[in-house]
Formats: sequence, structure tokens, C-alpha cells
Amino acid sequence: MSTRLTWLGHGTWLIEAADKKILLDPFLNDQPTAPCKADEVEADFILISHGHFDHVADAASIANRCGATVVGIYEIATWFAEKHQVAETVGMNLGGGVTLPFGHVKMTPALHSSQLPDGGCGGHAAGYVLTISGQRIYFACDTALFSDMQWIGRGGLDVAVLPIGDLFTMGPADSVSATQLLKPRHVLPAHFNTWEPIAQDADRWAERIARETEAEPVVLKPGATWELAVE
Repeated sequence: MSTRLTWLGHGTWLIEAADKKILLDPFLNDQPTAPCKADEVEADFILISHGHFDHVADAASIANRCGATVVGIYEIATWFAEKHQVAETVGMNLGGGVTLPFGHVKMTPALHSSQLPDGGCGGHAAGYVLTISGQRIYFACDTALFSDMQWIGRGGLDVAVLPIGDLFTMGPADSVSATQLLKPRHVLPAHFNTWEPIAQDADRWAERIARETEAEPVVLKPGATWELAVE
């Protein structure tokens, strides 16, 4: 059995594993690079990293249509339940973990803000480490570079997904430093080329990753899928 990662543009990912579909930060209807609309995707679980509109915009509509469970920091999980009538939520906090039908989810720190679209408190921004079939996948989500990434990488990472857009998150240079700290086998870029202010040359980034780290860079176009085979 393999785990399939599909980049749906910006910070949105579809993870398919253990006969489950997991969406991360669904932002599709108003995203100019999205290969599909919110009503075209299915999900069993939805992971939310923080409260900004470009990460939560379509989560409630998908969750309510599909009966998906929304997972996020406590304040965001509560917001979805109370403001959007999402029936199934899992509220957690930084450093915590939970076992779900597809594997284990651990919430990691992220250096970013997290106000919700209605002005409410979104708690702390976060990333996630997913352990699926013995493989560890780190989604840094929206974050700056921070030195404790070396601790996230302890025990080995099969994949790290890092933002490279700059301006609102780390840029290409800091993502290379993050890769050096994390030491993943593969690294994929995200949160870039959605709009001009975060435009980046992903091929040039991949050249730096290949030259300056031991990770294999994997650059996807929006809508493309990459398969992580179980070894």
C-alpha cells in the first residue's frame, strides 16, 4: 500500500492512504491555481493548520457535505463546530497527537499568525507530522524557519512539505536551511505562485535542494500526484 500526495495548489493537499482521504487546508473556490472546486473533492478527514481565509475557506462546506471530521487546534475545532455546524471535530494543541483510522497525527509548532476570517481567535498556527504505514510525513504549513525543526526531524522523515513563497512564510533560502535541519528523504514545495507577491522559481529551488542538502526535491504542478511507496 502506498500514500498518495496530490497538490491542489497553494497550501492545499489531498493525502490518500489506508482507504481514507485527508484534506489539508482546503482553499479551492477562490484560489486561482486550484485544479478543481470544493464540490468536486471528497474527504474523510480535514486537517486545518491555522485560521487564515486561504486555509479554512472551503473546509466547512466540504466537511458538511462529506461528513468529514475536522482536525485542528482547539479554538479552530470549536469554531467549526459552533459557527459552521460541523458535526465531527477533533480539537488538539501543539505537541499533542491523536490516532485516527489512517494513522497517527501529531501537531507541531509553526511561527505564523492565526486570526479566523470573522476576526475570532484561531489559537496558535501549527504544522503536522503524519505517521502512515510506518512512514513519517511533515507538513510545515505556513511558518517561518525555526531551529527546533531539527527535533521534528529526529527519528527520520520520509517527506517534508515546506512553504517557499516568502513574504508570508519562509522563502526558498530558508526552506533550504529547513531541509538541512529536518533531513527528510524527499522535500516538496508549497504555498507559492498563487499570486504574484509569492511567485517563485520552483526549478531553481529544486536545484539548490539537490546541491545543498541530501533530500530529493519533488516539484508538482497543481493537480499532480506523487506516490510514496511503502518499502
